[in-house]
Amino acid sequence: MKKVIILVAVFGLVIVAAAGFYAAFKEDFDRFNPLYEEEYVYVMINEPAKEDENRYHYQLTGYNEVGKQRKVRFSASVDLEQGTYLKLLAKGSYTKSWESITEEQLPSGVSW
Repeated sequence: MKKVIILVAVFGLVIVAAAGFYAAFKEDFDRFNPLYEEEYVYVMINEPAKEDENRYHYQLTGYNEVGKQRKVRFSASVDLEQGTYLKLLAKGSYTKSWESITEEQLPSGVSW
């Protein structure tokens, strides 16, 4: 009985450690995960960036081409102006690239 309790405790610790490791490196896992597909996500800069070592990091909520809400992270070398629209190429929480677009270039299912 004691062995079973120890085995369950060790198994529980392994699960918690794996979940913590995944949470800490989620972008890296998403980048190489074959189950996630790349998709375009449209965001508007509506929150200030967090500056870190001459990079500006953003965590925003955006929408894919059919209007489904997505949370994305990305960084830029410049502080982007509030109200700027961006088109991101994302895979899970990993952002491969981004480009600035106009409001007219937003898909019909996307609006703020």
